[in-house]
Amino acid sequence: MRVVPMEEVSTIPSRTNLAVSLLAMLLNSEFINLLGHIWQWGRKIVTAKTHEGMYEVLECELSLELRDSKGHQAMCSKREVVRFLQDNIIAFQDKVWGDGDIFADYKCSPGIPVDTYREGHRYRVLISLRETKRRGDTEEFRFERRIENGFTQPVEEFQTHIDQHTKQLALQVIFPKNRSPKSVLLIEQNSMRSTKAGPEHETVLPDGRTQIRWNVEKPRLFESYLIHWGW
Repeated sequence: MRVVPMEEVSTIPSRTNLAVSLLAMLLNSEFINLLGHIWQWGRKIVTAKTHEGMYEVLECELSLELRDSKGHQAMCSKREVVRFLQDNIIAFQDKVWGDGDIFADYKCSPGIPVDTYREGHRYRVLISLRETKRRGDTEEFRFERRIENGFTQPVEEFQTHIDQHTKQLALQVIFPKNRSPKSVLLIEQNSMRSTKAGPEHETVLPDGRTQIRWNVEKPRLFESYLIHWGW
């Protein structure tokens, strides 16, 4: 029969207690929640790095002006302030989609549109910057396009999709004086959330037209934001 030394005997309870303590800690709900938060935080860091891209959007403001009560003529404008995250950038892309003739007229500044191609249900417009941008440079882009026969249905929507890190987003629709909206929803499509537009979103302009405006601080990456209305 083996005789267990006293020093070895004294370590047996301590090892057992340590194992029990570790097991209790692992089963503790607060500890499990902490591990979950650490995992989510790590995924956000990896996702942010993966989708850093060529630039980030500091401000994005999109406006749709419906110019007649039948929705035959509309003007879409966008102002986008971006900060470049890489060196040697010589081109920029604008993304366009919708119903009707969405390219009845197209203008941008700065830069020159040099190519347009379709990707799924969207179009990408390749814009030559005519100069080289470096990391840290900022630029304010302005886009304007006329749309024909794009908003002729009783229920319509104006949408944008966030595919670059964006700090501020503003989305607005201006309705003709003789046809204001009957109901308006502000929708976050992927999150499946909708909010009825309230007085804080609606403004009657000096000429009598109704404007619906939605300001979003730090919009979520890969989310689609819509102003959805019946009229």
